[in-house]
Amino acid sequence: MNQEDVKRPDSAKQGQARRYASVKRRLYFIELVLTAVLLIALVFTPASKEFGRLLSFGPVISALFYFLLLMVGYALVTSPFGYYSGYVLPRRYGLTHQNFWGWLGDNLKGGALSLLLGSVIVSAVYLLMDASALWWLWIWLIVMVISLFLSVLAPVLILPLFFKSRPLPEGELRTSLEDLADRAKLKIQGIYTVEFSEKTSTANAALMGAGATRRILLSDTLVDKYSGDEILTVMGHEMGHQRHGDTIRLFAFQGFILLATFYFTALLLKVGTSSLGYSGINDAAALPLLLLIIAALGLITGPLLSAFSRFVEGQADMYALEITGKPRAFISAMTRLTDQNLGEAEPPRLVEILMDDHPSYSRRVEMARRYERSNMNGKTTG
Repeated sequence: MNQEDVKRPDSAKQGQARRYASVKRRLYFIELVLTAVLLIALVFTPASKEFGRLLSFGPVISALFYFLLLMVGYALVTSPFGYYSGYVLPRRYGLTHQNFWGWLGDNLKGGALSLLLGSVIVSAVYLLMDASALWWLWIWLIVMVISLFLSVLAPVLILPLFFKSRPLPEGELRTSLEDLADRAKLKIQGIYTVEFSEKTSTANAALMGAGATRRILLSDTLVDKYSGDEILTVMGHEMGHQRHGDTIRLFAFQGFILLATFYFTALLLKVGTSSLGYSGINDAAALPLLLLIIAALGLITGPLLSAFSRFVEGQADMYALEITGKPRAFISAMTRLTDQNLGEAEPPRLVEILMDDHPSYSRRVEMARRYERSNMNGKTTG
């Protein structure tokens, strides 16, 4: 077999992928601008201060009430974008067959979880602002603990809210995955099939949890349509993350970025509340300013997080090639996933740098081809 035996992504699918991605990016930027305009309007006009005067429940309760009102109002204002981006477009491009009520239910569950976590964090912020000048450091610790807790319990607490799963039956695939985990020196507590097909035509896989909750998760859309070798290379990639300690590395890197974000947020909030006439950093009326600062810093740190993520994803790809020794199956799996999930094989370079947390299809495949050529040359010279 030569390199041309492995086909590239379908050209028609790529045309659809480019159009789909282009519309999604436009909607993202429109929503980003709308968010900025709303927050800036609240911060630099009397609106937020006037509303703050109506809140006389104390800093914590006032800020929490304001936060809930902001989030619900924001959700209503941006709901047309969410509906079009999350429901209309995926159905138009064949990525989902979930009906409207199912989609709405999932969004309400996701929104409720986000609102709950946000409420906890906002309450803690305004409580600690009064208690310590290092409130930003304590908030960082709280957020890190919550993130760690969720990452460990996600397979057993969060995933079941959105998808059904069942143990993968005994058979050749299960045995091969268990053997692969043994070669990777990983203890797996279970292998499960996640029922994606009830909602979506996309495919995915993951190795989630830690300790007693660590499990292999395979979408049924992957199990039913991909060869055993293709699935092994996909899971080899996920096991590479575990073997390289990527969960810890990403957690530490994100923690460092978050620490810097909170530190500069505290500095800018102090300057901003003073210069804009708020009563102090714990003034509930200054909540939009706090959110605006965090959002602005996120635009700066986002590309750094994406770059680090692409770096570890590339290393996990190489691990998959090394532990399976199947570059053709890897390329085939990447090609089929790109077609099935309607991914752009070659996104605009600026988009990849600023937004993508995985290397592009073309870069991943080129690495696999280099690995294949290197191994072939090694066998020839040997």
